[in-house]
Amino acid sequence: MEQSNNLSRRDAVKVAGAATAAIAGAPAILKAAPGDKLRYGVIGTGSRGDYLLKHLHSIDNGQCTALCDVSQEHLDRSAKTIGTNPAKFKDYRELLSKNDIDAVIIAVPLFLHFPVTKDALLAGKHVFCEKSLVFKATEMAELRTLVEARPKQVLQVGLQRRYSEFYQAVKNMVDKGILGNVTHMYSQWNRNPGWKMKPMPNLADQKMANWRLYREFSGGLAAELASHQVDVAEWMFGAPPESIVGVGGHDYQFDGRDIMDNIQMIYKYPKKQKLISMYISTSSHLPLFNATRTEFGELIMGTEGAVQITVGDDTHPVLATWYREPSPPPTVTKAGEKKAYVAGATMVAAGAAKGVPILLDRDKVGPNEAFVDKEMKFARQWLYSKGVMMPEEPRNPVDIELESFFKDCKTLSKPKANLEVGLADSATVILTNLALDEDRKVMWSEIDQLQKGGAAAAPKAKKA
Repeated sequence: MEQSNNLSRRDAVKVAGAATAAIAGAPAILKAAPGDKLRYGVIGTGSRGDYLLKHLHSIDNGQCTALCDVSQEHLDRSAKTIGTNPAKFKDYRELLSKNDIDAVIIAVPLFLHFPVTKDALLAGKHVFCEKSLVFKATEMAELRTLVEARPKQVLQVGLQRRYSEFYQAVKNMVDKGILGNVTHMYSQWNRNPGWKMKPMPNLADQKMANWRLYREFSGGLAAELASHQVDVAEWMFGAPPESIVGVGGHDYQFDGRDIMDNIQMIYKYPKKQKLISMYISTSSHLPLFNATRTEFGELIMGTEGAVQITVGDDTHPVLATWYREPSPPPTVTKAGEKKAYVAGATMVAAGAAKGVPILLDRDKVGPNEAFVDKEMKFARQWLYSKGVMMPEEPRNPVDIELESFFKDCKTLSKPKANLEVGLADSATVILTNLALDEDRKVMWSEIDQLQKGGAAAAPKAKKA
C-alpha cells in the first residue's frame, strides 16, 4: 500500500475526485464457468499491492488481467511480478469499466479504501479490500447498505489470521473450553524504528509519499498494526470491546510525522475479558517463543491454559504453542494445625508448564494410515516434544485468504473475513484513535453517533 515518491496530492485527488459517483453503464455480475479462473484486477501496486501479487503468482484459481496505479514505475514492476501481461491503468475507474474483470483487489492508501470499494461495488465487481475496511465512521453505514443490496457480490477484508489453520485451531480450543475461562489476551507489534520518512521537495508530495505518517490519510499504528490483533481478540472473545482506554504519544521520532509513534491500550469486553496491547517504535523484542521471533505475536490466557501464537511472515511460518496451567500451589500450614490455609503471601511452588505444540491434521495419526506414514508422524511428534522441531503451518495464510476469495466469488459463499468482521475491526480502530486523541475512556456505543456524523460522547467531568 506504500506509494512511490512521485505520487502527488493532485494524483490522489484525481483518483478520489469522482469516487462517490456511480459508474455509468456498470456491467452485470460476470458468471464464469466453474472450471474457469476468476479474472481480477489489482488497484494499488505499491509495496502492499506488489506483495499480494507475489503471492497471487502461485494461486491458480485466479488470473490477473489488469493493474492500476498512479505510478508507472509501480505498474511496470508489478506487471513483471505477476507475469500475466495485464493491462495497465492510471485511473481505477477505467479498470472498473472493463467487462473482462470479475473482481478487484484493493491495496490503495487507507483514506481511499471506501471510495474505491464503493465504485467497485457499483461497477458490479467482487471486492477484496485490505484492512482497515473504512477510514471514517461515516463510511460504515453506506458500505453496509451497498453490500447488503448486492447479495451476488462478495466483499472480503484482508485480515489473514482468520485464514490460518493454527488461529482456527486456537479459536476451537477457546470455544470448547480447553483453555478454561479465557480472561485475558496480550498482543504487541513493536518495531525499531518502524516506518521511516521519505523526504520530498515539498510538503504536499511528502505527505502523499509517506501517507501512513499523517493522520489526514492514515489511522496510524492503530489502523496499520493493531487492526490485525484487535480482530483476533474480537474473534476469540466473540464480541467487540465495550470500552477502550490507552496512552500514547509522539515522543521519539521527529521527522515531520504527526501520528503517534507509540501506543499502549487496554480493551474491555462484555464478559469482563481484557486485551492489553503495545505498539512501540523503540524495540522489536518479543517476549514470546523464548524470544526466537521479533515484533509481533499474541498470548491468549485462560484459567486452564494459555497459547502463544504469531502469524509469522514469508520467511517465518505461523507458530502456536499451548501451555497448560500448572497445578495449584500447595498450602502453607501453621505448626500444630491440621487445617491448611495460606499464611501471609501465597507461596507459588508449582513448576512452570512446558509448552505443548498444537498439532494440525497433517501431524495427527489416523486409524487407517499406512505404517510408514504413522511412523513419520510419531517421529515428528517426538521431535516436537523434545523441542527439536515445531509444527509449522504448511501454507502462508495470505495465500489461503486470496485463494478463498476467488473460491467464494465463484460459489457466492460468505468469507471468513466478511463485511461485519471488517466493519467491527474498523470501528475498534476508529475508537482506539479517539481514546488516544482525547485521553479518555471511550465506550463502544459511541460509534453509533460517529456513524451519523455527530460528535463523540463528551468526557465525564472528573470528581474533585
